[in-house]
Amino acid sequence: MKTRVLLIGGFNRTKFLATSLIKKGYQVTAINNDIDDCKSLAEIDKLTVFNGDGSKPFILEDANAYDADVALALTEHDEDNLVICELCKKKFNVKKTVAIVSDPQKTEFFYRMGIDSVVCAISAIAGIIEQQAFLDEMTTLVPVGDGRIRIAQVPIPQSAPAVGKKVWELSLPKEVIIGCILRGEKSMIPRGDTRILSGDVLLLISADEDETAAIRELTGW
Repeated sequence: MKTRVLLIGGFNRTKFLATSLIKKGYQVTAINNDIDDCKSLAEIDKLTVFNGDGSKPFILEDANAYDADVALALTEHDEDNLVICELCKKKFNVKKTVAIVSDPQKTEFFYRMGIDSVVCAISAIAGIIEQQAFLDEMTTLVPVGDGRIRIAQVPIPQSAPAVGKKVWELSLPKEVIIGCILRGEKSMIPRGDTRILSGDVLLLISADEDETAAIRELTGW
């Protein structure tokens, strides 16, 4: 059965994400409050689009949020993204929720409220997110060498199996390297004894065919 992804709000992020995820075989639905944005998004093949305010329960219900495996709140307003994720998690029982935030001081609060993954738009990785949106199972992909090598941004949610493990304890494919760890506003080059923490963003360098296995090992998705 295809993984079902619900994208709420946003336009550029949603457009990029929807196109990327559909190509990878995901079933994607987008909710957008702007009718013109909806018309543009509807041009993406196999994307289901709903017009409405995604912070309203009846709109989420119309978009079959009950059936979603992953919900991403991509609006420009942190408060709306929190409400959307809370509704998806608590009312519609969505397994994984992801929120974009503009204020880094809100990140920890969002995690305390039960959001699985929080991405701050002004963190060190923000440039990639703003230009290309958010990636497959919450990563942003940059192809290198005609697509044979990928650099992937992988946020680590609280529920991820990698949390608490040292790098040497991870069962990653041999051709996968963790090139950098972004932790808050800091970045570090990991060693074998570096421990993975909730909220970290890992930059993976991998062969195309090893990417999915690596993400699954790190995030459980």
